[in-house]
Amino acid sequence: MRSFGMTASIPPRRRCLACAAGEDLPADEPVWPLGWQCRACGHQVAEQDGIPTFAPELADTISGMDPKNFEMLSKVEAEHFWFVARNELIVGLIDKFFPGARRFLEIGCGNGAVLSAVARSRDWERLVGSELHPSGLAYARQRMPTGVEFVQMDARNIPAVGVFDLTGAFDVIEHIADDEGVLRGMRAATRTGGGIIIAVPQHPWLWSHADDIAYHQRRYRRGELEAKLRHNGFEVLFSTSYTSVLLPLMIVSRLKSRGKGGNDDIEREFTLDPRINGPLTAVLRAEVRLTLAGWRWPAGGSRVVVARAV
Repeated sequence: MRSFGMTASIPPRRRCLACAAGEDLPADEPVWPLGWQCRACGHQVAEQDGIPTFAPELADTISGMDPKNFEMLSKVEAEHFWFVARNELIVGLIDKFFPGARRFLEIGCGNGAVLSAVARSRDWERLVGSELHPSGLAYARQRMPTGVEFVQMDARNIPAVGVFDLTGAFDVIEHIADDEGVLRGMRAATRTGGGIIIAVPQHPWLWSHADDIAYHQRRYRRGELEAKLRHNGFEVLFSTSYTSVLLPLMIVSRLKSRGKGGNDDIEREFTLDPRINGPLTAVLRAEVRLTLAGWRWPAGGSRVVVARAV
């Protein structure tokens, strides 16, 4: 596997959502400064708790997920085997394929679990976390060092053009009906030659009540995400399943949950005895090491795809 450098294209620009006008982005300014006002139409971006707010009408609504889950997830993400190993996989893929990336945008950063791992991985010139729900950003801000930027926005309408060397969405776009709209927005925000990494749940036959209450729109068929990336301006570099070794356990768990009601499936799934969580973490970390060495797993609970903007 070879890594790809960053290719210069058009100058990075902010984009006004009111009139679609672009504005050159100085390197020493935030992407969206507080109180930013479009020079073309005069529209001023709203703010909430010191964060630029581009979609205030959707903030903390049950849109894509229930915002009340952020509190529960904030308590388990640092130790739970699935999150711990996935963070190591994402950081490893960034290091392998995009060692020159210095400007990163995460779509749907939630509590900041991935963003904090990415922040520790290298010195970034620009690190931005976006989220529809300010309640998630409240947790993310507590985790992150000074200088990380945050923005509330609808991922289907990203107000940036050619700003980032790398964009990512990790278990986000399956919550959005117009997932290709998000991919188009991410392509526009990514510099030509830059990259994208996407993680999604996989295999429609794994659908269970946990997907329903997580507000998933879909679980992806093998090859579906790759096709959508190609259709929206990306060249696929690497694609693999994740949670492959533990797939039999996941199948059993999902079969047991079928036909059950109630809203405790998510919390039950992420609450584990440490005597179980420890061995599962070791297993998934071993899987991640093999993946980063080039192994491509044919089946698994998730699909992770790395692509380049062309």
